[in-house]
Amino acid sequence: MTDDVPRDALPVPDHVDLPVGSLGHRIRSLEADDLDQLRRYEQAHGNRLPVLQVLEQRLGELADGAEPSTADPAGDALAPPPRGGSAVSPVTTGPPQSPPSHGDPTNPSQPRG
Repeated sequence: MTDDVPRDALPVPDHVDLPVGSLGHRIRSLEADDLDQLRRYEQAHGNRLPVLQVLEQRLGELADGAEPSTADPAGDALAPPPRGGSAVSPVTTGPPQSPPSHGDPTNPSQPRG
């Protein structure tokens, strides 16, 4: 039974951590049996409608004659971004910011100091 399969034995073990858009790319290389296993696992555990829709759509594409791609389902190019944001360094730092002014005395529509 699929809900007895450990998560790390699934065709895409990290599918629960992927954004739905990345999941669609990661499953393109899977055969229908692997997709069905993921679908049944998702139904038994998370039962997230967007994930189920992506899996079922791909199953439908395969049933209509689509072929699995040759990409690796564990490809690093589509891995989710690391948590905590991007690293800040002198190279990635923006220009210095000055504090906001409270009016321009040369502009009649601005309040004066």
